[in-house]
Amino acid sequence: MATTAVPEHYRNAVIAHVMVDGAAHGIDFYTKAFGAEELFRLGGPGERILHAEISIHGSTIMLGDAEGPTFAAPTTIGGTTVGLHVFVDDVDVLAEQASAAGAELLQPPTDQFHGDRTAILRDPYGHVWVFLTHVEDVTPDEIARRAQALIR
Repeated sequence: MATTAVPEHYRNAVIAHVMVDGAAHGIDFYTKAFGAEELFRLGGPGERILHAEISIHGSTIMLGDAEGPTFAAPTTIGGTTVGLHVFVDDVDVLAEQASAAGAELLQPPTDQFHGDRTAILRDPYGHVWVFLTHVEDVTPDEIARRAQALIR
C-alpha cells in the first residue's frame, strides 16, 4: 500500500483540532448531537484522551483533553474566536438533533444570501458550529450584490 504525503480525507483542508475538558464525554456528545463517528483515540493517564479523531458528516475533526494554556478549552478562556463549518444533508434535522442532545441553538436554520441554509450552535464545551445545507448555486457577483442589499 503506497503512502501519500497528504491523506485523501485531509486533502485541501485545514483540520480543526478542538480541545475540550472531558474529551471522552465530548466524543459521546458529538456522536449524539452531530452524528459523529469515532475514527480512533489515544488514551492518556487516567481517563484523559491525548488525541482522537472523529468524522462529522465526512469532515475529520481532531480532539483531545485540554492542556492549558497552549491548548485551552474555550470554556476556560471566555469563548472562542473560531467557527467550525460543516456541510450536511439536512441542517434542519441536525439542528433539532443537536439541540435535543444539549447544544445551544444560537441561530435556527435560515436560508442565507450565499445559497446555504445555515444553523449556528454552541456545544457544551464552548465551540461554535456552523452547519450548512447548500440549497442554491450563487455566483460570487450575486453573493456580493445580495450582501450589499442586506447592509443598506
